Amino acid sequence: MFDSDSICAVLLDIEGTTTPISFVFDVLFPYAAENIGRYLAEHLDDPQLQPALRDLRAKRDADQWNEAWATSEVESLAAYARHLMSQDSKFSALKSLQGEIWQQGYSSGELLGQVFDDVPIALRRWRDLGRNIFIYSSGSVLAQKLIFAHTKHGDLTPLIEGYFDTTIGIKSDRQSYEKIAVEIKTKAFQILFISDSLKELDAAHFAGMHVKHSIRPGNPPAPASGYESIRNFDELPF
Repeated sequence: MFDSDSICAVLLDIEGTTTPISFVFDVLFPYAAENIGRYLAEHLDDPQLQPALRDLRAKRDADQWNEAWATSEVESLAAYARHLMSQDSKFSALKSLQGEIWQQGYSSGELLGQVFDDVPIALRRWRDLGRNIFIYSSGSVLAQKLIFAHTKHGDLTPLIEGYFDTTIGIKSDRQSYEKIAVEIKTKAFQILFISDSLKELDAAHFAGMHVKHSIRPGNPPAPASGYESIRNFDELPF
């Protein structure tokens, strides 16, 4: 049974929970796809990018993927990255590169992070009530921070205690949520996880967390589940 008084931490998905799905698929992904060739050409030798580039090359070669028109390593990597984006790949190296590209977009003012209007109000209310707030998304930690740092409501990152991405595990894996509970030093039954994905809710539920199903404008229809749904954060009893 859900007891709001027992909740010490709120763990939030981004896409379809705090942020419209359309922002990710219609704004962020196209921006990364359009700019990745230029970005790689300018930063191919940057030391901090080498781990991601090494992993991207390894995956490209393991997939035996080849784009005949690509006449350089930059063109080949950029084309393969766009291929992965078209598959909505959660590959960590790709997510890392996307985050770096988006950072340039936010810094230049070309991108503005989007959150639903109830989100900043709820985040402030929860913090005032002593609840710690964490984010768990398939996007890189950098990409997560950028969304919340550049919104029309201002910088929301001071309200957020920490961030998790797929380096801790995939979001449909129970063990990922068990690891998060250990990381934030909070018992699983004291954590509320909110997401639009039933697979993610299942994993968090079996890890011992309380869960709520996010039903937001623009989310695809979801099959009926045994989880209580919310249409905005104002519906939560704290």
